Amino acid sequence: MIKITLPDGSVREYKPGVTSHEIAMSISEGLARNVLSAKVNGEVWDSSRPIHEDASVQLLTWTDVEGKSTFWHSSAHLLAEALEAMYPGVKFGIGPPIENGFYYDVDLGDQEFGEDDLNKVEQKMLELARQKNEYVRSEVSKADAMAYFGEKGDEYKTELIEDLADGEITFYKQGNFTDLCRGPHIPHTGLVKAIKLMNVAGAYWRGDEKRKQLTRIYGISFPKQKELTEYLERLEEAKKRDHRKLGKELELFTFSEKVGMGLPLWLPKGTILRERLENFMRMAQIKAGYDPVVTPHIGGKELYVTSGHYEKYGEDSFQPIKTPHEGEEFLLKPMNCPHHCEIYKSSPRSYKDLPIRYAEFGTVYRYEQSGELHGLTRVRGFTQDDAHIFCRPDQVKEEFIKVIDLVLYVFKALGFEDYTAQVSLRDPENKSKYIGDDALWEKAEREIQEVADECDLKTVTELGEAAFYGPKLDFMVKDALGRSWQLGTIQVDYNLPERFQLEYTGSDNQKHRPVMIHRAPFGSMERFVAILIEHCGGNFPLWLAPDQIAVLPISEKYHDYAREVLTSLNEQDIRGFIDDRDEKIGRKIRDAEVQKVPYMLIVGEKEQEESRVSVRRHGAGDQGSLQLSEFVNSFRSEIKL
Repeated sequence: MIKITLPDGSVREYKPGVTSHEIAMSISEGLARNVLSAKVNGEVWDSSRPIHEDASVQLLTWTDVEGKSTFWHSSAHLLAEALEAMYPGVKFGIGPPIENGFYYDVDLGDQEFGEDDLNKVEQKMLELARQKNEYVRSEVSKADAMAYFGEKGDEYKTELIEDLADGEITFYKQGNFTDLCRGPHIPHTGLVKAIKLMNVAGAYWRGDEKRKQLTRIYGISFPKQKELTEYLERLEEAKKRDHRKLGKELELFTFSEKVGMGLPLWLPKGTILRERLENFMRMAQIKAGYDPVVTPHIGGKELYVTSGHYEKYGEDSFQPIKTPHEGEEFLLKPMNCPHHCEIYKSSPRSYKDLPIRYAEFGTVYRYEQSGELHGLTRVRGFTQDDAHIFCRPDQVKEEFIKVIDLVLYVFKALGFEDYTAQVSLRDPENKSKYIGDDALWEKAEREIQEVADECDLKTVTELGEAAFYGPKLDFMVKDALGRSWQLGTIQVDYNLPERFQLEYTGSDNQKHRPVMIHRAPFGSMERFVAILIEHCGGNFPLWLAPDQIAVLPISEKYHDYAREVLTSLNEQDIRGFIDDRDEKIGRKIRDAEVQKVPYMLIVGEKEQEESRVSVRRHGAGDQGSLQLSEFVNSFRSEIKL
């Protein structure tokens, strides 16, 4: 008998060769019906794959990320089966699951395919799904795999096979379709009940623009029609909340081809929003003991060679800036940390001086490919709420916990309540991507995991997501539409202090290396503002709104009183504007609602005589007539953080 350990710690015994599906059946038939795949000793397998040794097993359903991934991967194969049936001679590239759904890159030859064809393929996929064909895994020799796809004339699959070792190649077959694939897959196609092919795009084979451009078809699928309907409704809501659309409507930011792609221009209202966020963070940092610093937008090339950024970011950076002086080169800075290392190094440091905390809203530059640019979420110039803490090894945990407290304070103030802490570690299979000593990496990774446990954070661990100089704790936040975003990040770094030869004099009068903690609760201001816009649909928290009030005089006779009201409110640090256009009050109210101004203060004859204002709340309607002092008190109680 073999022992199977389940996630709750219970151990069950089964005969060797038992499948995850059979394990599920032994627990309950209902569970077995819902199992899509299983995690066996940390690796995701088909639920029909036999287990021959003692193992830990987690049964994966639609509620698990890996379960959804298996479902969408299988749906990509269903898409390929439908295309092969409808478009003779089609050749296939790759068809992976993605965060929401799947895609398949295909070569249709001379056959045309566009948005109008998506519905026909959807219907074919549903027809095939109803056949309830099993996904059958088979191990294939390299020679047989090459022969199979060579006979079909599929050069994309044969190229992929060339990169694989004999003995690690598997095929999956469902119905009349066979594909090169490592899996895993769901038990059968009948589990796919709802499908929507979303759009068509072009994609170069293997991401190489010198290779042929294939047709990429995106789709998503669900085990229930109701879930697809809800997803499409969320997509429609997301379109309404798109930060690019709202940014234009609310006059927050713009882009100019003459200034350059990916370089945002902040308009007055957007600048006010951004400055309020910065001031909020500055106040929090002052309380937490940070010292502000300012560094240049460029640095000597050698600075980034020393830090390792030139080697790691060279291709993603703008080209070096050459000066008239021979051999002198500068780079637009890709990161702030090398500059902060040099500030630390500018004076001798004692163990009594540590920790030292430098904070800067520093603008950095990365040459992102034009096809990857997207509004404010992917730009070429962005400002980080960056800070670097230089501390003794015995201070690392305490400082890390303080940064976590700061990040959670920011999330609470801005209404981000659903988050997960991602422990981002290096890829043990590809250590060449990282700099530094193995022992220091292991120490840093251990410390991050211990702190996350001590703070009782809900965590997930991701291999290969570390920064090149150290592991990190990334905060993955869900917005109002349930989408996950990476916002705050905290990183432990033993490597840059080594590369920059940073030192402090210890209590033993000897020289020691400090530890460096990198942190950015917002991440980048641009991306954070984009996510915030979409999270709240442009209805910003009152303290953050660019215009907090709009004073709306009923007619020109009350313009003077409107100015008195606005002046009085400005003195109370309540900001807004007067709509003194020659328009009816109904139009002024509608326009203020569209602009998402939190409060509308309507003034006419009665309000002027009694020194009052009639108050309307955005989205909530009439709030009654108040003395100005009463409104200020009510406003203050709402805005308190």
